[in-house]
Amino acid sequence: MAASTEVKVLSKPKKVAKSVAREIKKLILKSNQQPFHIALSGGNTPRKLFKKLAKKYRDSIPWEYVHFWWGDERCVKPTSDLSNFRMANENLFLKIPIPAKNINRIRGERNPENEAERYSDDLIEHLEIRNGFPVFDIILLGLGDDGHTASIFPENLELFHSKKVCAVTVQPGSGQKRITLTGDVINNAKSIFFMVTGEKKAKRLSEIMNNEEVAKKHPAYYVEAQTGSVTWFVDEPAASKFS
Repeated sequence: MAASTEVKVLSKPKKVAKSVAREIKKLILKSNQQPFHIALSGGNTPRKLFKKLAKKYRDSIPWEYVHFWWGDERCVKPTSDLSNFRMANENLFLKIPIPAKNINRIRGERNPENEAERYSDDLIEHLEIRNGFPVFDIILLGLGDDGHTASIFPENLELFHSKKVCAVTVQPGSGQKRITLTGDVINNAKSIFFMVTGEKKAKRLSEIMNNEEVAKKHPAYYVEAQTGSVTWFVDEPAASKFS
């Protein structure tokens, strides 16, 4: 783990969501009404985060300055139960006063290769560029049971050395196509927030935290902020196997 890495252990998933929501609000307010770009992730823990942001900070965050993007998306329609966009829309966007133009979804229903290219161009056009890659203010990430993060799977480790901004990957189990940010874009962010909850994640998390040899097979192991910081927000069951 890099020197710019911090681990925060919270008692339960609800506390993880609360802690991340508080941090997001703090950074948005600190940006002093400048455009603020966040890449979202899917999953159950982010759902709790989105609900917390909508309920607690609906009126205290200046949403008109916040621009939402995605770290990855399944190649499905936005109405699909599998859509990361749909989950964020139902739990956050429909409940806060945010301009529609600030929501920049990956169009999972389109041709994956063409959409990866279009989304890359969109990011390059709207975000600050550093080291040849877009700079997010915050990227939210999760940790898969196989050590994957965003939609970079163990079979795609080369995406941590890709010149692309976005790439198309295939989930090994289901064969489903996904569009994901590449490793250099993730590592270029100002703040990277991992949200990891549940005992099922404990073994993988322990391998990464303890820098074990096997961790080198896990994409999440290679997330290391170039100039920003990485914060792991984990609950006690997920943290149970590392000291």
